[in-house]
Formats: sequence, C-alpha cells, structure tokens
Amino acid sequence: MAHLSYEESKKVVFKGLIFLGVITIVEVAIALLAKGQIIEGFHLNKTFYSILMAVFSLIKALYILGEFMHLKYESKALRVGMAIPLILLVWAAIAFSQDGYTFEQRRERSGDEHFPEKPPVAEHSLHDVAH
Repeated sequence: MAHLSYEESKKVVFKGLIFLGVITIVEVAIALLAKGQIIEGFHLNKTFYSILMAVFSLIKALYILGEFMHLKYESKALRVGMAIPLILLVWAAIAFSQDGYTFEQRRERSGDEHFPEKPPVAEHSLHDVAH
C-alpha cells in the first residue's frame, strides 16, 4: 500500500473494515440462528455450525493477514515460509486434541483402578505437624 496515495489508502482501509464488519454481522446472525434466538425452535446442526464459523473466521484471518499486515504484497517465498509453520501448528493442535480425547476414552473404560478421578488427600498438611 506504500504506492497508494493517502486518499486511496483510506479507501482500502474502509473497504476492509466494511468487509470485516459484514462478515462479523453474518457470524453473529448465524450464531443467534443456530441457538434458536432468531427463529424459536430452529437449531443448526452443531457440526455444520462449527464448520461454518471456522470458515468465516479463516476468511477474516486471511484477509487481515493479506491486507492489514501487508502479506499480500510480499514475495511468494515469504508467504509460503509463514504458511508452513502455521499449518504445522494447526496439525499439532488437532493431533493433541485427538490424543487427549483418546486418553479420556481410555480413562472412562478402565475405571478407577489406574486413573482415579480425584488424587488422594493427605490426612494432615504440613501446617498440622508439630514443631
């Protein structure tokens, strides 16, 4: 945006803010619709709702990265160099979530023998010990 005049830069920023505002209003409307706040008794499928919200959030994030953080105007090598760690971070978050879910399932199936719900409580604390 350095090649744009002040007035042109203002137009780009205002177009971006309007775009982000419209997307946010659509997200809020979908959230209210999904919870039955707009049409009583109507609820969206939780999976569909989650995917839809993730897509809208991704659109906003990519727009902010491209326009306001000027990534759109950088070289392709820099964009790819930033995308690869981001993809690995998302992959790691998904992998650890699945690992946590699997651990929870094993814990529920095994009973209290190996995974007690609450740690044992000491009968006395250090403050109760006579000096």
